[in-house]
Amino acid sequence: MFQLPTITRICRSFCTQANANLPISANFVNRNPRNLERMRIGYKPDGYHVEKPGRCFWHKLNLRKTGRYVYATIDHFENGTVVKASTSEWALKKQLYKCRDTSAYYNLGRVLAERCLKFGLIEIRCDIVPPKPDGRVAHFLQALQEGGVSLQEPPQFKPARPWDQFRFEKPWEVTE
Repeated sequence: MFQLPTITRICRSFCTQANANLPISANFVNRNPRNLERMRIGYKPDGYHVEKPGRCFWHKLNLRKTGRYVYATIDHFENGTVVKASTSEWALKKQLYKCRDTSAYYNLGRVLAERCLKFGLIEIRCDIVPPKPDGRVAHFLQALQEGGVSLQEPPQFKPARPWDQFRFEKPWEVTE
């Protein structure tokens, strides 16, 4: 009449038998495509030397202002937009008095910093120069930094050649 307990018993016995026979591999393969960037040994494009802002970044911060809203995105050099936040989002817009005042910029920076940390981005490149030291853009950048995001990317690790005088510390070796 009621067959659920028998199905549960069968599933339990199958799962325990399957787990008991699985071998544990000694090798671990990390399939995260951005793992090499986190270790600073991934490819970082150089671009052309005549380009003004340059293209030497893994992740770059962009800030765009329209008539009503402010959009902030973080772009990867190959894959495009990775993280974005906007004052046009309903959850953020509902809490703001205006969508383009100083508090909107500050709160947009807080939201973007939180999303970056959830995504695993702690270092991004920022070419934005605030026009005023106490203006809206400065408050946006300040909120990003207070949220735990560094606005400078570390340089790409280049292996030392035999004739190099100085050998830099390898980023994957932690010395304490």
